[in-house]
Amino acid sequence: MAEKYYFDTSIWLDFFEDRDEPNFPKSQLVHDLLKKVVNNNDKIIYSDNNIIELNQAGYSEFEINNMFNPLKPFLIFVEATEKQVSRAKDLSLKRKIPKRDALHALIARNNKAIMVTFDKHFQKILDIIKPKKPSELI
Repeated sequence: MAEKYYFDTSIWLDFFEDRDEPNFPKSQLVHDLLKKVVNNNDKIIYSDNNIIELNQAGYSEFEINNMFNPLKPFLIFVEATEKQVSRAKDLSLKRKIPKRDALHALIARNNKAIMVTFDKHFQKILDIIKPKKPSELI
């Protein structure tokens, strides 16, 4: 059965911008995970929340579409619901994590997808989602 993944926006930025660090090949790990997704015909869910964050990082809609286009056969787009946005606000306040990270977690959980991130904020909501690093999935 095909796996479903949900990438935190920072994972997409690591991929698109080749954001490797000394002794930490983040981009290469994401590239390797994407190769696995393609080879296994798995799916990656991305959301309007990802798009908003990519816009905030300076990418236009045109650039975002061009970046995602080669991966289209493996992508599933979803929009956050009002209920998810409301719950994310509440989680953000109670757990002291960024609202958009809380929303990513809820979207991943509700779509039964594996949350992929390097972000430590997700450790505060392990009852919602159990995040994985790309290296754990390759």
